[in-house]
Amino acid sequence: MSKKGLDFRHKEVININNGKKLGVVQDVCADLTTGNIISIIVPGENRLMSLFSHEQEVVIPWQKIKCIGDDIILVDI
Repeated sequence: MSKKGLDFRHKEVININNGKKLGVVQDVCADLTTGNIISIIVPGENRLMSLFSHEQEVVIPWQKIKCIGDDIILVDI
């Protein structure tokens, strides 16, 4: 799964364990020395609070990403 970080922005993230929509990708974390993506970040359930605080963000490690489609990312968390 070789993707650029910008390719993930605005994709819907869905948990395959319960079918729950987690939100859209807000940001990605990358290893600056290798350029590899480490994790993706989606806003938490309380999106209004996440505008003012990063505590509500859900950080999903790269290993938990199972499938990347054109519009959706499936994760196993």
